[in-house]
Amino acid sequence: MAMSSASTSNRLSAPASARRWRDVALLGGLFLLVVAGLAGLAAATGWEETLAGLQRLTIAQLLLLLALSLMNYGFRALRWHLFSGRLGLGLPLAADTRHFLGGFAMSVTPGRVGELVRMRWIRRETGWPFDRTAPLVLVDRASDLAAMAVVLAIAIALSTGGIAGGVPVAIAALAVAWVATRPNLLRGIAEGAYRLIGRRLPRLFARIRRASVSLGAFNGPGLLFAASFLGIVGWAAEGVAFWLLLVWMGADIGLAMAVAIFIFATLAGGLTGAPGGIGGAEAAMVALLALNGVPLEIAAPATLIIRVTTLWFAIGIGLLVFPVAERHSLKGGHALENS
Repeated sequence: MAMSSASTSNRLSAPASARRWRDVALLGGLFLLVVAGLAGLAAATGWEETLAGLQRLTIAQLLLLLALSLMNYGFRALRWHLFSGRLGLGLPLAADTRHFLGGFAMSVTPGRVGELVRMRWIRRETGWPFDRTAPLVLVDRASDLAAMAVVLAIAIALSTGGIAGGVPVAIAALAVAWVATRPNLLRGIAEGAYRLIGRRLPRLFARIRRASVSLGAFNGPGLLFAASFLGIVGWAAEGVAFWLLLVWMGADIGLAMAVAIFIFATLAGGLTGAPGGIGGAEAAMVALLALNGVPLEIAAPATLIIRVTTLWFAIGIGLLVFPVAERHSLKGGHALENS
């Protein structure tokens, strides 16, 4: 029986492994395209000026950028643990952190839907079905949107120039976050969609309705305050990293403006639906830096460096943690079967 279970797991893991390597190949291709585009900008403005800006950076400074990114990931992993505990999963902090960081490996999927792999790990380790844990992903993404909207609004308010369209983007992000976390509203949308198009898919819409009920577990001012604090501090840390990078490269546009550009570009990249916001975020960042007087020989390499030390660093961590999370989840699944 044990051998049969093991062979089944191996057959199931083979397609998953193939898909993961396909995603890694896609990731590498996208990275090369972004690098090629930014390199083209650097070549157009002169390699000497670009290299001079890069040479101003030290190893210690790059390590500080990575440390600020780790601060963001750590605070958001702690927030994931708070949500997991409120849902009643009963998983330790180490397991929740493993799930959260491992999901970064799937950030290259459109809209980050690949991060739903976390639900697979949770199902194996706890036996909870997808429809009961899906709200965990929904509330986590909504919390990110809300935190980024708050940071963007504060940065725009404190900056001297502002960003055209920044306030509407912040308001839209807050609105989406609010709608995504309203159980009654989500249930009403699911029921309305079921009456219109869902009679052929009754199980799907039943799951959506059950998922909306689970959203009620995340209500409460204490949890919302703690989650907001962790998200705001985490995303602000990466914005500060962007400001430090610009200062080190000789283009100080002010802390508030640097944070506003970083958050706005990240949100703009997400709106494109491209994996990880790749392409859109970089284009928005370079354009906004140029509008604020930063020469292209600094804007292009600064954009590349901050994306490497934030998005690509997260993906790298995810790729390292992913196989560990897979192994732990499979062990948890076997333990549930034996019990």
